[in-house]
Amino acid sequence: MKAIIWTRYGPPDVLELKEVETPTPADDEVLIRTVAATVFAGDCEMRAFDFPVSFWLPFRLMFGLTKPRKKVQVPGQELAGVIEAVGKEVTGFKKGDEVFAPLEKFGGCAEYLCLSSKNAMATKPANMSFEEAATVPVGGLNALHFVRKANIGSGDKVLINGAAGSIGTFAVQIAKTLGAQVTAVDNTKKLDMLRSIGADTVIDYTQEDFTQNGETYDVIIDVVGKSPYSRSVDSLNENGRYILGNPRFSGFFRGLWTSMTSSKKVIAALTGYRTADLVFLKELIEAGKLRTVIDRRYSLEQIADAHRYVETGQKTGHVVITVAGRSALNGYVDDDENSLGTGLNRDIRPG
Repeated sequence: MKAIIWTRYGPPDVLELKEVETPTPADDEVLIRTVAATVFAGDCEMRAFDFPVSFWLPFRLMFGLTKPRKKVQVPGQELAGVIEAVGKEVTGFKKGDEVFAPLEKFGGCAEYLCLSSKNAMATKPANMSFEEAATVPVGGLNALHFVRKANIGSGDKVLINGAAGSIGTFAVQIAKTLGAQVTAVDNTKKLDMLRSIGADTVIDYTQEDFTQNGETYDVIIDVVGKSPYSRSVDSLNENGRYILGNPRFSGFFRGLWTSMTSSKKVIAALTGYRTADLVFLKELIEAGKLRTVIDRRYSLEQIADAHRYVETGQKTGHVVITVAGRSALNGYVDDDENSLGTGLNRDIRPG
């Protein structure tokens, strides 16, 4: 099978397309034929090992001191595909099931993947293409976790910083389903898209600092980890909640102190993945309350170009990697005109 292999930290060119052995599922695993995967900012940070110094040692111990550990050498943190085989202990899934899943041990950028049946995984939403469904697990589950941690209720004033990314686009929509009044912050070219997915108010951070405009909020969700801490806390109403979606090490301690000494709560919202939550997102999607935003599509062979684009910071919503073509899957890959995705929706094809 074809797979992207990553054997050293560095620029996008360290990602190599290789032929490797197709895996065989263990008794408690399913073998998935990957149709689509994604690239988001976290993939680029991991590839380049671009993390704050305070996280350097624990992440190196986790992922590899001098080079990526073998178990994480195929990138890709989410996928959608078709189950090709199931181990004898697997219940609840069968050959031919169309599924989507987050991948805590990576591996989405390969034609096949063995995944434990205990991993968060669900059947693909009926009204989404594989490419759309591949964008949901990481962004959707993180967004759902942040919104729940914030305890958002009807009428709450919610600000989402970094709203046009993989997590933010889902956070905007989930908050709206709860009846919140949502302000979305991102750059100029992304504001129309944010309005299209339900944001009540948009702020262009290149023109306006939301912490200095006199507005206050019940909840601030900082997806990107770039809002100024003290001024953000000052922009909360009494009993407000400030969600650190991408916390620095110091944020844990500052947040603890703020939470202890005021009515405001600062929460470093690290996420775990559960099948029940993925099923909940699927139900929202099938009810027409949640959709995905696809910016660009790349082939597996073009993954270095996909990483270069994501690193520009100009991504709107999601960047998709189409792993299996139509001929390989006998029509499993959906036509563009059937896509529910919005945004730029540009196809980047080989050649």
